[in-house]
Amino acid sequence: MKKILTINVLLPLVVLVILLVIPSPQGLDPNAWHYFAIFVAVILGLIFEPLPPAAIGFIGVTVAAMFHLVHKPGVSGDANSQIQWALSGFGNKTVWLIFSAFMFSLGYEKTGLGRRISLLLVKGMGKSTLGLGYAISFADLILAPFTPSNTARSGGTIYPIVSNIPSMFNSYPDKNPRGIGSYLVWVSIAACCVTSSMFVTALAPNVLASGILQDKFGIEIEWTKWFLTVGLITIPLFLLTPLLSYWIYPPSIKKSPEVSTWAGEELKKMGKVSSKEWFLLLFVLAALILWIFGKNFKIDSSTTGILVVSLIIIFRVLDWSDILGNKAAWNVFIWFATLVALASGLSTVGFLAYLTDSTKDTLSHLSPNGVILFLLLMFIVLHYFFASTTAHVTALLAVFMTLGIAVIPQEMVHKLAMLLAGSLGLMGIITPYGTGPSPIWYGSGFVSQKTWWGLGFVFAVFYFVVYIPLGFLIIN
Repeated sequence: MKKILTINVLLPLVVLVILLVIPSPQGLDPNAWHYFAIFVAVILGLIFEPLPPAAIGFIGVTVAAMFHLVHKPGVSGDANSQIQWALSGFGNKTVWLIFSAFMFSLGYEKTGLGRRISLLLVKGMGKSTLGLGYAISFADLILAPFTPSNTARSGGTIYPIVSNIPSMFNSYPDKNPRGIGSYLVWVSIAACCVTSSMFVTALAPNVLASGILQDKFGIEIEWTKWFLTVGLITIPLFLLTPLLSYWIYPPSIKKSPEVSTWAGEELKKMGKVSSKEWFLLLFVLAALILWIFGKNFKIDSSTTGILVVSLIIIFRVLDWSDILGNKAAWNVFIWFATLVALASGLSTVGFLAYLTDSTKDTLSHLSPNGVILFLLLMFIVLHYFFASTTAHVTALLAVFMTLGIAVIPQEMVHKLAMLLAGSLGLMGIITPYGTGPSPIWYGSGFVSQKTWWGLGFVFAVFYFVVYIPLGFLIIN
């Protein structure tokens, strides 16, 4: 363990030193190369986590600002401009949208509404194993628009419920796992990956990607626009996932009436719906309506988020102490604020412009659609090397967008942006570490590593064979 921790600490630092020592490539400003070295070290830090990710991002912007690295080529950076850049992410509206959605998620947890919804679905649909798979999927779907942490949604709310079920049928990781446990685990993570792509607020990196696209490329993706494109494309995937899992990875137990009875007993223990649950349900529905129609009333999606958080506090669904004590929300707030700043720095120092000039000739022989397809496939495949979707977005999204913009017509840039951003949830299926809740479900022991990699490949092929053609057709 000490050896692994040492490698985790040393690798980002060693790579940083090596890049700083290597002369900058011809045509690239040395200052931009030094900034890139810090950026790469931060990304490696996010992957190997020698420190909490938020701390790594915070340290990265601090170092870059301290050495006055963030300025345009040929222009000296002053102390004031550097601190303004370092703190710019904290005023980013998408970061506040993520923070607000985390508070919705906390409301689901504290009031018990999330658990109640899940149990109601299990009670109503859980009399067969396939129906149970759909109940789990719909529970994830209902929570997804208001839970940007799919780890909290799938691992924190749904996993504790699902983990009680296999033992009812004598299905354990080391004894009869294929009875029912393996199917439930796989359909749970697969459904979560699909719902994570369906809504911009269903996965925190979606919102981060949206912020990068708006800040650096002027591409605004509102909640409604995301759902009417990526959301519609992924609906067939969502509806087919439990059935496909049932066919490809079938459970030997087909009926599960005991589960419906158990869910009913758990609901009785919870008692009647509390006033706080009713208020929370009202507020999240109001948020959904304003996310869809807010533009008609000149209300931004982030404004909707902080408005609903205010109502949650006023009506005592959450206390102010709950807001202050939500370490996960504040952690993500700091983390993403620093990553937004770091991603913007690549453009400011001229690194992305250099990358464009260096590579556009390589892609210019492809058709515009061919360029988009090539970049999208590379973007997806490279996720095999990332244990963090957030790190993936920060490291690659701006780079791939810049490469595409250099060679495709302006009217096709939006399609590239939407296809890249919309793939983030789906790509989490490919590995046991591909998205936040994966290690939780994999850690249950019901699906072996070999099986997970195999199923991950099969489902990824299925997801993207559907997603890519529909994306090219629907997104314009």
